[in-house]
Amino acid sequence: MCGIAGQYCYNGGRPDRRLLAAMSERLAHRGPDGEGSHISGSTGLVHRRLAIIDLSPGGLQPMTNEDSSLWLVFNGEIYNYPELREELLKKGHTFYSKSDTEVILHAYEEWGHDCLARFNGMWAFALWDEKKQELFCARDRFGIKPFYYTTAGGSFLFASEIKALIAHPDAGKKPDDAMLCTYLAWGVQDHCSRTMFDGISQLEPGHALVVTNAGIQPPFRYWDVKVNPEIGDDKDDDAISARLRELLLEAARVHLRSDVAVGTCLSGGIDSSTLTVLINTLIRSEAPESVGDRQKTFSVVFSDKKFDESRYINEVVAATGVDAEKTEPAPGQLRDDIDRLVYMQDEPFGSLSIYAQYCVMRLAAQKVKVVLDGQGADELLAGYLGYQGSYIRGLLRTFRWGAAIREISGSLNEHRDFFTSARQQLHVRRTRRGLLKCMPETIDRYAGTLDEVLHRELVSTNLPALLHYEDRNSMGFSIESRVPYLDVRLVEYIASLPLSQKVRNGVTKVALRRAIRDKVPESVRCRGDKMGFVTPEEYWMKNELRPFMLEIFSSASFKSRPYWDADAVAQDYHAFLDGKSEYSPEIWRVACAELWMRKFIDRSREVAPAA
Repeated sequence: MCGIAGQYCYNGGRPDRRLLAAMSERLAHRGPDGEGSHISGSTGLVHRRLAIIDLSPGGLQPMTNEDSSLWLVFNGEIYNYPELREELLKKGHTFYSKSDTEVILHAYEEWGHDCLARFNGMWAFALWDEKKQELFCARDRFGIKPFYYTTAGGSFLFASEIKALIAHPDAGKKPDDAMLCTYLAWGVQDHCSRTMFDGISQLEPGHALVVTNAGIQPPFRYWDVKVNPEIGDDKDDDAISARLRELLLEAARVHLRSDVAVGTCLSGGIDSSTLTVLINTLIRSEAPESVGDRQKTFSVVFSDKKFDESRYINEVVAATGVDAEKTEPAPGQLRDDIDRLVYMQDEPFGSLSIYAQYCVMRLAAQKVKVVLDGQGADELLAGYLGYQGSYIRGLLRTFRWGAAIREISGSLNEHRDFFTSARQQLHVRRTRRGLLKCMPETIDRYAGTLDEVLHRELVSTNLPALLHYEDRNSMGFSIESRVPYLDVRLVEYIASLPLSQKVRNGVTKVALRRAIRDKVPESVRCRGDKMGFVTPEEYWMKNELRPFMLEIFSSASFKSRPYWDADAVAQDYHAFLDGKSEYSPEIWRVACAELWMRKFIDRSREVAPAA
């Protein structure tokens, strides 16, 4: 896990060493264990190291091959590197380190661009091929690791974070109005190649690109997944549960490969609780050194019982005997942290729930260098309750009347309060979109049948943004976050399952719940609600954060923005404070966009977090 950046100059230009140094400095939090650089002709590469696998000098980057014809900077982990290394050794390749980085170099030598299909892991890398005079850039299948790029000053620039790119004076000088407005209206980001900085792009999940002196060749997709649209029945339940349990255990096993300490984020939900239990199983059977004799878990708790998951966390802790660490975020602490949080995220974010995750990562960094987290399970297994409507819609469109009636009945029986609240929220959010002056693109996350929605959520409208938050929150504390549910073997298997293995009679994550029977405490396994790392955002906004929000909404800079009707936003916030309107995340999104523009757009050239 690291930070990478670089510059490819067109038409015989030479890389700017001062620019490369500035880009490296802005990524220092991603790699406090070392730094390196290499300039080869028109290409300059820089690297910040967070040492996780092969802690020796042999793991330093930029890394080259035997004849120095290839140079690589890489951020991430290739979990199946031992197996690939053995395969490449048999093909005659020689290795000088035990790192997964060197495996990428030799895999490229052996298979070229097709090497990407061989990797199981998370990655963003840039590989300079001296013989071909081209820069090969790739990002993992799900976008777990970031890769941003732009063209400025006659050169191609790339980096792990946007803050490094804008070290160049011509990069990211103004917002991408369309992307910012889409975020404000729909809370969607990271759903396409554009970012909220004009002219700065991201390499999309499952894509790669090549840069030559002729310019940036169109990015190409090297992987996609098809979600099975069939409904299915229950005759294969036992076999599916057994296979899913087997794949989950193997995913946890390879994600524990590390030369430093590994812990687990435990929210109390079904996904993180499953990981915690599986890791404890591996401790007993295989004793992975990265975990030790007793697993460390990290959780958020709240004194407000509406947001507190201590009951479920404590049940998992009691069942496993883990070494449990807990933290309680507070609004006063948020005021101290908000400047750094906005800086670390690079782009405005959709709610304050990511602050809970930020606090968990800060806690974890005191004990371990790697954490495992449960991201991806909801998009794979239809865990969000909003997916129920998409499933029922698809059943009705295909005239499966009996199945549709069963699902409607089950959903109402299991989640009636959710659907009542969601209907009210739709009206509130529609009204607040009317406070915007810009015309957003319409993005309905739940449009289409369930298989269509799950595919879109996995690769575009939801998961990439959650992975963005996770990467920045963890790397902000120089800690690596891993997501075992996104093991490619597990993803492709779950995607192949009929939809009834994901939703049945209003119950979500059907196959997973069956797979962990007798493994995870029943109260957790049978939970029907969905929380994760959340905060009492509405309460904070009405109380402790009130002076902060009033300052934002009354400021001259806020009133000068072209994206919203500032007076109407302020009036709407006062109506919320007076109990005349309900809360919705649009209030925070507008405030966060203002904080982001103050930090990155109204900036001097020295962008930095508060001391």
